[in-house]
Amino acid sequence: MTSEFKHPLARRAKVWTAKTREGGDQNVLVVVTTLELDAKVEAFSKKHVERLTKAIEEFVASEPEIASYALVNRPKDWDA
Repeated sequence: MTSEFKHPLARRAKVWTAKTREGGDQNVLVVVTTLELDAKVEAFSKKHVERLTKAIEEFVASEPEIASYALVNRPKDWDA
């Protein structure tokens, strides 16, 4: 890969190798954010989530080695 994903709304990003159902490998960009991703929650900001998602999609499109992405909250923000 030629570059790494950086964005003000992303706290961390890393490319992980995932196994496909056919037994092959595929690179997945995992982006961690502090943004609320649940649209049902009052703190959800559609504008910010769309801005971050657009930046991720543009990055993935420019990196042929990356097949897909996942946008997640920090684990410490998950309900137990």
